[in-house]
Amino acid sequence: MERQNVIEIQFPLHTRSRRNAPEAAETVPEAGRLPRVTRVLALAIQFQEMLRAGEVHDCADLARLGGVSRERISQILKLAWLAPDIQMEVLYFPPVSGVNFPIHERALREISNHLGWEQQRELWANLKQKSHLS
Repeated sequence: MERQNVIEIQFPLHTRSRRNAPEAAETVPEAGRLPRVTRVLALAIQFQEMLRAGEVHDCADLARLGGVSRERISQILKLAWLAPDIQMEVLYFPPVSGVNFPIHERALREISNHLGWEQQRELWANLKQKSHLS
C-alpha cells in the first residue's frame, strides 16, 4: 500500500552526554524548531513502531536505548493513544523560534487518558481555544 503524507523525524536515542553534541545552530533550521510536543509525539509513534516490528521487546528495552526510565517511556507512548486526527494536527505544528509553544506534552497526556476519541476531540478543541491556536 502506498503511503501519503509521510513525516520523518529522526531522534538520537543515546543522549547521555551533550559535550559531543552538534551545535544547536547546525541542527536547527533558520525558521526555528518543531515544538517539543511535536517531537515527543513523533518519538512515541517511532517507539510504537519499534515495538510492533519486534525491534525491541518492551518498554524496558526502549528505556535502556534512550537512557531514561521505563516510566518516561510509558509517558511518551501514551501520546500514541490520541485520536489520529489530533496526532496529525500536532505533527504538523509549525516550527517555532525562541518562544514557548502554548501546548505542552502534559496537557496532551491528560487528553490521552480518555480512551474515547470523541471526548479527546472535545478536550483538544477546548485546549486549542484556551491556547489561542484555533
